[in-house]
Amino acid sequence: MEFSTSLKLNHIFRRLYATSGHANTYLVLYARRNRSKENRVGLTCGKKLGHAVVRNRTRRRLREIYRLNEHRFARGYDIVVVARSAAVDADFAVLERAYLNLAKKAGILSEADR
Repeated sequence: MEFSTSLKLNHIFRRLYATSGHANTYLVLYARRNRSKENRVGLTCGKKLGHAVVRNRTRRRLREIYRLNEHRFARGYDIVVVARSAAVDADFAVLERAYLNLAKKAGILSEADR
């Protein structure tokens, strides 16, 4: 990822969970401004989704969606995406559309893509 890093610190995840998120059938997205010029992205998949193989595949798909559309996101945000159980069986295109719709609702897509 060119303009982003991974979000790994638990206290930042918890701070984002305290904000109001945006949700649809497949995902929940939490976003908050940070004080840097890059995005920090975290992905969460609960044990409800399935075994480790299923959870890791879901995380890889979400990471790839962000990587392909990274240029469309405004910079300077902490973003946490939580996968719901419907995301496991969803097609890639459907998941991508859901991700970008949530990003638009949260106001983190750059001005050119709105």
